[in-house]
Amino acid sequence: MTPDLVIFDCDGVLVDSEPLTNALMAEDLSDRGLPLTAEEAMTHFIGGTMESVADRARAMGATLPDDWVTLIYGKMYARLREGVDPIPGVIDVLDRLDAAGVPYCVGSNGSDEKMGITLGATGMAARFEGRLFSAHTHRVAKPDPDLFLLAAREMGVPPQRAVVIEDSVSGALAAKRAGMACYGYAPEGGKSLAQHGAVIFRDMHDLPTLLGLK
Repeated sequence: MTPDLVIFDCDGVLVDSEPLTNALMAEDLSDRGLPLTAEEAMTHFIGGTMESVADRARAMGATLPDDWVTLIYGKMYARLREGVDPIPGVIDVLDRLDAAGVPYCVGSNGSDEKMGITLGATGMAARFEGRLFSAHTHRVAKPDPDLFLLAAREMGVPPQRAVVIEDSVSGALAAKRAGMACYGYAPEGGKSLAQHGAVIFRDMHDLPTLLGLK
C-alpha cells in the first residue's frame, strides 16, 4: 500500500555525506587521543547527534574541549561545501513520489545548516523547502519517536500512514516507537536495522516498488 507520507533521513539516505564526515571525525578524534578509522567512527557514531558523539568519545578516552561540537561542525561544514553527491538513485525516487502525488519530508538528527549545505549541493534543497525537521531545531532526537511524530503532524498525516527511510539503528528504533513502517537502506549489511523492524533494501532504485509506486 502506498503511504501518505515518506520521511527521509538525510545523511546516508539522501546525500552521500557519511564517508566525508566520518573520515573527518576519525581524523579529529585521533588527534584528541582516540585513534579511529573512518569505518570505526561510522560504527560507533552513526545516527547520533553530535552532542551524543561528544559524550561517547569522551567516555572512550578522547580529550575534547567544551566547544568541540561547534568546532567539529565548523570543520564538517567546510568539508561538505567542497562538494557532496546524492545517494545513487534517490533523485529518481523523489521524481516518482512527485509523479504519484505522495508528499515527503526530512527528519534528521543533523542541523538545519548542515542539511542546507548538503541538500543545496545536490540540488535537492528546493524540493524540501519548509519540510525539514531537525533535532537541533525541535530539541528532540532519534531514537526518540517525537521527531517523526512531529513531522507527520506538521505534514497532516497520521503516523500509521507514514513510512520512514533510514540507515541507522537510532532511526529505525524511532520509527518503530512512532508506529511507522521503516525501510532500511543498507547497501552492505543491515542486520542491526532489521532487528528493529526495518525492511532492508540495498539499492535505492528498489524503493519505489517497496513504496507501491507505479
